[in-house]
Order: sequence, then structure tokens, then C-alpha cells
Amino acid sequence: MLEGIRVVELATYIAAPAAAGIMADWGAEVIKVEPLQGDAIRGMLKNVSASNVEGNPIFDMDNRGKRGLAIDLRNEKGAAALKKLVMSADVFITNVRPGGLARAGLDWATLHAEKPELIYASVTGYGLQGEDQDRPGFDMAAFWARAGVANLTAPKGTDPFPLRVGQGDHTTGLATLNGILGALFERTKTGKGRLIEASLLRTGIYSIASDMAIQLRYGRVASTKSRDQAVNALNNFFQCACGTWLCLLTRHSGDIFGPIAKAIGRPELSTDERYLTAKSRRANAIELVETLDAEFAKHDIEEWGRRLDAEDVVWAPVQTMAQVADDKQAEAAGVFVDIPDGAGGTGRSVASPVRLPNEDGTTADRVRGPAPGIGEHTADILKELGYDDAALEDLKAAGAIN
Repeated sequence: MLEGIRVVELATYIAAPAAAGIMADWGAEVIKVEPLQGDAIRGMLKNVSASNVEGNPIFDMDNRGKRGLAIDLRNEKGAAALKKLVMSADVFITNVRPGGLARAGLDWATLHAEKPELIYASVTGYGLQGEDQDRPGFDMAAFWARAGVANLTAPKGTDPFPLRVGQGDHTTGLATLNGILGALFERTKTGKGRLIEASLLRTGIYSIASDMAIQLRYGRVASTKSRDQAVNALNNFFQCACGTWLCLLTRHSGDIFGPIAKAIGRPELSTDERYLTAKSRRANAIELVETLDAEFAKHDIEEWGRRLDAEDVVWAPVQTMAQVADDKQAEAAGVFVDIPDGAGGTGRSVASPVRLPNEDGTTADRVRGPAPGIGEHTADILKELGYDDAALEDLKAAGAIN
């Protein structure tokens, strides 16, 4: 779908590489630019996991199908070579802080003046304006904590807890991708590129936009409640006899409680005056949750699935990662892919989030190759830009490339 689009990615960790990674899956040529020692996330698992961990599935997932160039941006000759590469691109994606980009002549104003059709995607913690524009911001800090997501998510009275690896980053990567695709379409009409400004802070706040809209309108928002104090006790989690938790949800119109009461074999509950309305169910939430807990504890998840499906009740099992990995529906939805490891083997990983089916039964979203090694394609890429062997040796001698 994006064949013919060249993307240069000067970025580390996850948010910006995630956006470029999806573009690679969709057919774009993506060149990942790293410092000579490589993207810091390459060593992440080695720093926190057992010594026998092999490979880095976190890095591989967001960087598969890219070509790799390693260069010292602080080196004058390295910066010049990188700028030449960027000037050959349709899209430049970076999460380097603005000050460092300006020193290398890779800031938006400079590149836009020299190549007006270039689309420039900046991914930062806090945006490109304001006193915190140069503040470093990982997703747990900017997306999770400062954006209010951590405070809102933790049930009232409990301590904040950490965000899972890359959750805010991948959400921000999707937001960045949306901006880039919009700019590519706009360029077909105007011939000009534009600055795309994505930030973990803005995306984090957007991820809780419904609650934030309430806060902005009324000056307050309900906290997240514990199970027995839920605003709607029927929208809740219940543990089955097998130990698996079940997520139960009601619809917003029609008979709210009747189908659930029938499924659990207690139809009289739906006409009990304590549970007739949303207000009365909330007032009697503790008792209602205790009653439902007792009922759901009588059967395993498979039996409850059959009963709830028969009444067209919305539900889902609360699955572990191991269970998700074996989920037949996730497999059918195209959630998983195999990534070449560059040595003749493959490793199972996660597909990009949108399936692009072709008429012949194949898909346009697919893995184009393994994640690159550090600087794996440096010489090839620079030769494409016109550097000959002597020029490459000069860059090596200057310390610009390995």
C-alpha cells in the first residue's frame, strides 16, 4: 500500500519506530538510523532478564523489515551524510530532541526550506512548544503519569502501578502514523509536506478523552471503583469455578439485567426492587456483587460462555498472555506473524494492528524482512546516495561510521 514511499527514521526506543514499523509492513522503504553503538533498546532485555535470554523480541517487533544505517550524528561528516539521506526521503520520523536536531541541520525549519515536499514527523514527550519541550519523556512518565492515565486507572484508594512496556509508545506510534498518512494524502493535492507533531502527553490525554471531556465540562470525574463499589455492578469482573475471571458488560438500552439474570438461573433478580434501576443497583452494589460472585463461582468459564452467549450477553474471558498467544480467534484475526531472524529461522511476533486483505486472499500488510543489525546496510545505503569506496573510507577514518 505504501510502496514507493521512502521513510528515514532517526529514533530510539518504541514510539517513533512503531510508526515507521507499521509503514514497513505496509510496503514503505524504511531506513532506520542509529548511533554507532545502536539503539539503546537493543540491550533492554539483557539488562532486566535472565542471562540466558536470546534475541530481543521487543526490538524485532518494531524494526522488522527496515534497513539499518549506523552513523555518528555529532560528527560533522556524519551529519552531512545523514542530511543527504533525509533529503532523499518522503517522510522523516524522529524522536531526537529539537536542540540536537537543530545543531545537525535536521530541524523542521531548515529541512522544509530546502525540501518543501518532505513530511516531517516529530515524536516527543511533551510537544514542540512550552517550557517542557526539551524535557525527556518516556511513556510511563509523559503518557501514563502526567497525562492522568495512571491516576484514573488505579482504583480509588490504591497505589499507582506501572504501565506495561510500550503501551503508551505504541498508542503514540499509531497517532503518529495517522498524521503521516494524512500528510501524504494532502501532499497529493498541494505538493507540499507538513510538520507532524506527536507527543506522549497529548496521546495519553486523548486515550482517556471521554473522561477528560467530562472533567472539562463539569470540573470533576468519577474515580475508578473497586468491584463491589462499581457505578454499574453489572459491568464487572467475576471469577468462575475454574479460577478464570470473566468480564461482563451490559448494553445501554433495552432490558439491562434480564438476560444476565436468566443466564445465571436467577430470573427473579431482574424484578427485585433493589436492582430495578441503575440508581438502585448502584445503591445496592455490594449485595448485588456478592450475589453474582456466588452464582459465577458455580461453573467454569466454558459453561458460562455457553449460557451468556445463549442470552446474547456481552462477555469475555480475562486471559493471560499465554492464553492470548493460543487464542484461535486472535489467530484468525491475523494478530500474529512470523519474523525472519536473519539466520534462516523465524520467530513469532505481533502483526501491525490493521489487516489489509487483497482480493487473491493474501494481505498487503506483511513482514518484509528481519530487523536489521547495527549498521547492517550502512555501506549499501550510502553508495545509493553517491558515496564511493574512497568516500566511505573517509567517513570511517573520521569516525562517522563503523
